[in-house]
Amino acid sequence: MNMGGEWVSLFKSARFWMIILISVLSLSFIVWSINLSDKDDDSDSNNGGNGSGQEILWGVDSATYTTKEFYECVVDNFGKPDAWGRYIGSKKGVSSGLDQDEIDFLHEKDIPIIPIYNHFTDATGYDNGKNEAKKAIEIAKELGIKEGVYLFADIEPEYPVDSAFIQGWTDQLASSPYKSGIYGVFDEGSNLFKAFEAAASENDKVAKEVVVWTSYPQEGVTKKDNAPKFNPEAPKSANALIWQYGLDDETCNIDTNLLREKMLEGLW
Repeated sequence: MNMGGEWVSLFKSARFWMIILISVLSLSFIVWSINLSDKDDDSDSNNGGNGSGQEILWGVDSATYTTKEFYECVVDNFGKPDAWGRYIGSKKGVSSGLDQDEIDFLHEKDIPIIPIYNHFTDATGYDNGKNEAKKAIEIAKELGIKEGVYLFADIEPEYPVDSAFIQGWTDQLASSPYKSGIYGVFDEGSNLFKAFEAAASENDKVAKEVVVWTSYPQEGVTKKDNAPKFNPEAPKSANALIWQYGLDDETCNIDTNLLREKMLEGLW
């Protein structure tokens, strides 16, 4: 009997099956890794996703007063918002302002409010920024908006704007119960984009404390379940936590937004 030959044959056979086992385990690990990655991507892309693991929420804003019928239009056609942007103080021909009934209605629906201030058309000058902030603060207090909420200055594309206004707005809000927010079309090369960059480089409060709500780029209005991946454009120095990605829906007269979950701490 050739015992040496049998041992060689057995060794070769064992080695063969060991190679097969290692190959199977390696392939299984690769498949498991791919599936885990897909799950992470699905989690990040919930309501738009942001690739950071932080949940992205979906919301709307509107110049229209929120009645029961209007609310149902939004929910039935788009989904229930996680936040609702509304104007503080009415502006004739532009927007209907929040009142106590509307506030109570939205809060009863467990929908936090994003307060927007739009009572100006000139966003230049430090003193002007402070004065507009004072007006916004006064309205916010009259409405009973709680401490720590962001008030967003609505700087439209056609408004003249400079860094001084942004600094004045921010400094005044920093000395109030509220926090500074800036809304606008922050496309690179725009006057607002440049003004914010300048303000952030000149004033640490702008870079560290201001939340930017950018309306760029535009992807078009969608339902909550079909929102795009969270991809706002804003200066690198900006804390861009809200992205208005869709404008002027014809069905319910809303704009659609995505916002980072941590923004909820600064809503009302």
